[in-house]
Amino acid sequence: MFFALTDEQQAFAETVRDFVADRFDLDAVRAVVEDPDGDGHPVTLWKGLADQGALAVLVPEEHDGLGLGLLDAQVIARELGRAVAPGPWTTSVLAAEALRLAGSPEQQAAWLPGLAAGETVGTVALRGEAGSWDGRGITVDASGERLSGTASPVDYPAVAGLVVVAATDAQGVPGLYLVEAGAEGLAVRDQRTYDGTARVGAVELADTPAEALTGGTLSGAAAVGALMARGAVLTAADLVGVAREALTRTIDYDRDRKQFGVPVGSFQAIKHTMADLHVGVTMAEHAVLFAAHALDTSEPGDPGADVAVAVAKAKAAGAAWDATGAMIQFFGGIGFTWEHEAHFFYKRARRRAPLFGSAAEHRERLAVLTMDQPLS
Repeated sequence: MFFALTDEQQAFAETVRDFVADRFDLDAVRAVVEDPDGDGHPVTLWKGLADQGALAVLVPEEHDGLGLGLLDAQVIARELGRAVAPGPWTTSVLAAEALRLAGSPEQQAAWLPGLAAGETVGTVALRGEAGSWDGRGITVDASGERLSGTASPVDYPAVAGLVVVAATDAQGVPGLYLVEAGAEGLAVRDQRTYDGTARVGAVELADTPAEALTGGTLSGAAAVGALMARGAVLTAADLVGVAREALTRTIDYDRDRKQFGVPVGSFQAIKHTMADLHVGVTMAEHAVLFAAHALDTSEPGDPGADVAVAVAKAKAAGAAWDATGAMIQFFGGIGFTWEHEAHFFYKRARRRAPLFGSAAEHRERLAVLTMDQPLS
């Protein structure tokens, strides 16, 4: 079966690509990177993405959204990765997904229009102190309305008006909860990261009022798992965007750069490496496409979709790691400098690769899903 993006999806990608190139090029990215005390949330880019419908892509039409699928959303994630664009797009889209999947009609009506319009910034806090991506380490009290614990890392918690938190009750059952900015007992601790295209922090909760996401199509562990899978696919899409752009820039440079009177790209060692990287990035791109399609068309918890997500995230992390490392190497001496843009791609790939499960964690999950036993 031939599988490819539709003409509409390709046009959507081009629209986002052209907008970012015109309104937020690498000089604008550098300004964010070189302002570590800023919030890393450029308003011009955010408003433009809202106008393009990029924030509303997964929000149902009855809540002022586009009502599209994850296959469409990953198109946007890929273009933002290609541009190493800063901002809380991924986290805000995931917060809206949590509401769509697990929220009641009242909760959806209260929050989704604002998230779709960009009036509210959302983020998700899924990783607890135990190190797993299902909220272990963040606990719910007996009333089911108060949370305690620390979630880390969390993207853009300082600018978020709404935090979707994964937490476990006394029986160890995970679920999703809403915490509003400014809630009692909520504190955000800045965590400096080497990736200047993002702002990261720890969300500390001390008997903080929260509202359980209930009344949706999913609840409990199923809701947390579905949100985790979507986060993995969108992060993988960002990573393949980073990888493809890093590889493209490297190839273009090595076509023109000459040593001994010939382009260095004609040397066998470089030529073969570039070919191998192209194959790896292309495979990762298609794995991400299929994983997004699988989540769009399967029931929650479908083992085939789980396999697709694990393959996509593992391949995307590896491809981005390899392509951005090669970018620094094959740009020669200039690739190691602060003045060159290579480190934007390299650092973004390094930081995002472990999010929503590292390549090793997803390979382990793949072994369990396909062989019913862990690798170790």
